[in-house]
Amino acid sequence: MTLDEDLVRALRTDYRQTPLSGADRAMLDYAVRLTRDATRIHAQDLDVLRAAGFDDRGILQITLIAAWFNYINRVADALGVGRE
Repeated sequence: MTLDEDLVRALRTDYRQTPLSGADRAMLDYAVRLTRDATRIHAQDLDVLRAAGFDDRGILQITLIAAWFNYINRVADALGVGRE
């Protein structure tokens, strides 16, 4: 949560070009990999998160939140939520 509209705009445009902490960048990189193809997540991806300061509980929380948003967006898409 932020009130920084410039940050929000930059994140929406391309988070990789946004000045973020190493932990935030690692978290977003992981969420993108999980979103694109969760079957391609390997131990090395988790090692990157650990190196960025996340423990197993943090990694689980990131995974659950990203997976939930992927799920709920697909449900909404399938039901036409938000379409006119």
